[in-house]
Amino acid sequence: MGADSEYNRKLHLARLEKLHELEGILPVYCMPFLDDKELTSQINTVISYAYDLITFFQFLKEKNPLLKNVSEIKDIDLSLLDNLSFEDINEFQRFLSFNNGENKHVNKEKGIARRMSAVRGFYEFMCQHHYLKNNPTLGAAKRKKTPKKDIIRMNSEEVNTLMDTVINTEMNVSDRQKSLLEKTNLRDTAIFTLLLNTGIRVSECVGLDIDDLNFDENSFSVVRKGGNTQILYFNRTTAEALKEYMEFERPGLCADDKEKALFLSLRKRRITVRSVELLVKKFTQMAVPGKKLTPHKMRSTYGTALYKETGDIRLVADVLGHKDINTTAKHYAAIEDEHRRRAATIDPYSN
Repeated sequence: MGADSEYNRKLHLARLEKLHELEGILPVYCMPFLDDKELTSQINTVISYAYDLITFFQFLKEKNPLLKNVSEIKDIDLSLLDNLSFEDINEFQRFLSFNNGENKHVNKEKGIARRMSAVRGFYEFMCQHHYLKNNPTLGAAKRKKTPKKDIIRMNSEEVNTLMDTVINTEMNVSDRQKSLLEKTNLRDTAIFTLLLNTGIRVSECVGLDIDDLNFDENSFSVVRKGGNTQILYFNRTTAEALKEYMEFERPGLCADDKEKALFLSLRKRRITVRSVELLVKKFTQMAVPGKKLTPHKMRSTYGTALYKETGDIRLVADVLGHKDINTTAKHYAAIEDEHRRRAATIDPYSN
């Protein structure tokens, strides 16, 4: 595939177009901040910052009486930002929590904290570079930390049950839906096998091309989060699932011989992230009804299994493509339930 593949070029172009579309909504003085972020962050992160700033300026337009005659948020004058107080920022946080006005919404603590992070970063940048003198976010209330939740993942028995469900198309659906699932049974089996045995992200999975696979080494080339290309390896089970799909099912899903995408839909196009998410939801609800599972939870399942087998957190970080090993440690090294179970079997006073 490579970062310069047709698929990734189109994906990057689409993201740039979305960013420029959002920049057109914002006041022009926001551009230096977003340009700075674009140089140091991933494009999706910059897009998120742009959305968060739009929310902030929409709040100002809706709630600040000085802006009652302003028709668009891009017309909000910079001087108004310098005159805001910490009370205004606290009001914005309440606005994020619940608003039944022009822009109806309800946000949980995590969503509020994320949007506040963007606004704090914006004010810090603007003051540091002398666009503004006053930073009202410094005196604003800090969001309370939400309690840490146990990470949802599957155990080996649940993984086996899920794969049996996928392979045998054991779904409580209509005859028509089951017929459609049977037409892509080998593809779905290959997708689930690949996700559960390599831990790749769903976006990385749908972006794979035929040319990315090397069955001589059982390896594949994948574009990681951030745009770098990495070679990963898969086991014999995954190789067999991929070969079976490519030989017996994929040819019928191809519109022509020039198609490069590995995983295709019944519409003879590259399968989308949303399609895989829905596929995972359908099968996991049937196979593991007690857990709310997503492709990312399957990634967590693989990371946890790999850590339990090897005890090597750096190996897990490398395979999963984590740039910061602390990210890996946060999700996989502290296997809370496993530790609690182990503690119950230990007699600390036996000596």
